[in-house]
Amino acid sequence: MKVGIMGGTFDPIHIGHLLAAEAARDTFGLDEVWFMPSHIPPHKEQAGATGEQRLGMVAEAIADHPCFRTLDIEIRRGGVSYTIDTVKEIRSSFDNIEFHFIIGADMVNYLPKWEGIEELVELMSFIGVGRPGSTLNLDALPAYLKGKILLADMPEVDISSTEIRERLATGHSIRYMVTDSVYDYIRRRGMYGIQPRRTD
Repeated sequence: MKVGIMGGTFDPIHIGHLLAAEAARDTFGLDEVWFMPSHIPPHKEQAGATGEQRLGMVAEAIADHPCFRTLDIEIRRGGVSYTIDTVKEIRSSFDNIEFHFIIGADMVNYLPKWEGIEELVELMSFIGVGRPGSTLNLDALPAYLKGKILLADMPEVDISSTEIRERLATGHSIRYMVTDSVYDYIRRRGMYGIQPRRTD
């Protein structure tokens, strides 16, 4: 079984995340993609939504895809989410699965700076997903990484979670930037500074 793990804050999850996951799944024949919200990412500020809310939004976003799953391991563990710790735990829990970690192609050049990266590449490979024709010089990477990077193309979508939060905070629409189910989840709970929608 081949599984892609897509980590991230997902604050909130948007269509760019979904397109990247589907591009990786389709290009490399992954059986499943597991979306794994981080608790506290090492290089970002703490998320605006709670871990449970971010898990909830992910579950809503992927509910209609038969090959997408949620993975709550980092939310349950708490603390700063280092990928190496998570992957060790996952590998000890799931046998006979070939894991691939899905990241944006723009992050590939930062992999040498990841905590425990030399050990991490012995446990799984990486799929870098970016726009068609994007340039990435794999030869600039250390030798231990070069054979561990796979590349997939996806449609160019210039959307970020930061932009979505800013639009919500200033009263602008985010429709079609997120799935309808995520948009409804956010409005029902009054997240990111908007007024909760009444359901009665």
